[in-house]
Amino acid sequence: MVIAIDGPSASGKGTLAKRLAAHFGLPHLDTGLLYRAVGWISARTGRPPAEVAADLTAAALGDPALRGDEAGQEGSRVAAIPEVRTNLLKFQKEFSSQGSGAVLDGRDIGTVICPDAPVKLFVTASAESRAERRFQELRGRGVDTIRPRVLAEMAERDRRDSERAAAPLKAAPDAWLLDTSNMDADAAFAAALAFIERKGFRSSGP
Repeated sequence: MVIAIDGPSASGKGTLAKRLAAHFGLPHLDTGLLYRAVGWISARTGRPPAEVAADLTAAALGDPALRGDEAGQEGSRVAAIPEVRTNLLKFQKEFSSQGSGAVLDGRDIGTVICPDAPVKLFVTASAESRAERRFQELRGRGVDTIRPRVLAEMAERDRRDSERAAAPLKAAPDAWLLDTSNMDADAAFAAALAFIERKGFRSSGP
């Protein structure tokens, strides 16, 4: 079983992907980390992003700095470069081809990376809901920011991700839409799990 989860930032797709992977006993890949790592490394070394992408290994994904907002912005910028996406394609397809199956979340999983995945979800939420989640996350990490700034940065990132020529953010035609605007993590998980089980997939665990 391959579960492909797409959606914009702060929609809850990452948390959902981790919980589904744990429930079904599948490996999980946050593909956004690949782009964050490429952008972060490129900005600090001066190496061309496409070159960094070609040499990227799983070991580079463990840097805690990649979870920060700055790395997120860097990742969004390099994700618009076609050569970067091409050079990361092999990494992602190999991960999704594991015999056990896999859960991948990102912005082009159902459309480009795993177009034949039997389970596709597109997780979204209103811009205001997502900005509030990101604001609370940043404040919880001690980042000094204000809500209007977070909303403006999120709107700019959404624009870049949706309008880029290479693999723009969009729902696959056969993806199930999950709007988490008024859901907490437990409710989103329950809704997604019910959908997956309706397709005939169930956990083999207790």
